Amino acid sequence: MTYLDNAATSFPKPEGVYEALDRFARHSLANPGRSGHKMALESEHALTDARHRLNRFFAGRNPDRWAFTLNGTDALNMAFKGVLNPGDHVITTDLEHNSVSRPLVALAEAKRISLTRIPADSGGTIDPDAIRKAITSQTKLIALTHASNVLGTVQPVEEVGRIARERDLIFLVDAAQSAGVLPIDVQACCIDLLAMPGHKSLLGPTGTGALYVGPRVNLRPWREGGTGGDSLTPTQPTDFPFHLEGGTPNVLGVTGLVAGLDFVESRGVDAIRKHEVELCDKLRAALSELPGFEVFGHADTNRRVGVISFRCEILPAPELAGLLDQSFDIAVRPGLHCAPYIHKALGTAPDGLVRVSPGPFNTQTDIDHLIDALKQITGGM
Repeated sequence: MTYLDNAATSFPKPEGVYEALDRFARHSLANPGRSGHKMALESEHALTDARHRLNRFFAGRNPDRWAFTLNGTDALNMAFKGVLNPGDHVITTDLEHNSVSRPLVALAEAKRISLTRIPADSGGTIDPDAIRKAITSQTKLIALTHASNVLGTVQPVEEVGRIARERDLIFLVDAAQSAGVLPIDVQACCIDLLAMPGHKSLLGPTGTGALYVGPRVNLRPWREGGTGGDSLTPTQPTDFPFHLEGGTPNVLGVTGLVAGLDFVESRGVDAIRKHEVELCDKLRAALSELPGFEVFGHADTNRRVGVISFRCEILPAPELAGLLDQSFDIAVRPGLHCAPYIHKALGTAPDGLVRVSPGPFNTQTDIDHLIDALKQITGGM
């Protein structure tokens, strides 16, 4: 299989991830914080080390402010439902994934919050001034994706972060498509809440994610339960990270996530992004010469991550992707990509687009294979 669906989940993982998961599962997989024996202490150390690694990588203020989650969606729900109160106003965009949109729309439909959605321009970028103009006296939170999962466009998070801080608002960034391929400094960008999955460009296993909660924010706990260290308190302990981590954490997955981070740091964020964007540019150039194809989003490589979406005038996206899979063993992602608002703005709903998202292990040969397959499919129509 030629796998070109890394924006959904990265594959394959670095060999070190598989080795770390196997080693930890065989020798160290005890319940962290629940016992005093050596294996339990080793599990607890693995979590502590992972918090320090994430805090250093994203320039956080305190490693204890990192809570481990099931995925990016879990982190976002934890953030929204932990910080928003009745009457609050939230500003977001039409670029957002449903993991941002659905919780906010549900809260708005329940009349708990009001919601403003800022449209992207024709190239897929948000204007910070449009966000500034949307702020009201009731605004509590600005929620923005760092990079579009449909268009790959990188958003001006640093500018929006400064606006949020000037107005004493909470700034949340969804880093699902940027963590591991774009440098992120939560302090320089004035990010109060950073949500991410571990299974995409951080190259960890599924079932992992993290939420950074900056010192300006306190969240209600998303779930209550055992924390291991404090069993007498009748309600969830208020100290971080245990305030947000009721129940046994996925320490095995977190171990794999750290191994993925090892690879990212050794290869370099800039080098990984450059490699992925170059593969997308190769495909973009080929599509521009093929009749009947339309590529979406601007072409500036400095403002994109390694995601490219296109449509074919003679085949709907689901059918084209199905042919690539069944006849050529090429995995891509067709449809609306869980981001319906931007597809409606682009006029690509309901069929959506074909999305190609190479990863660090893809090669020029993989893109050549895809281009040849597209030529064969459309040439035979």
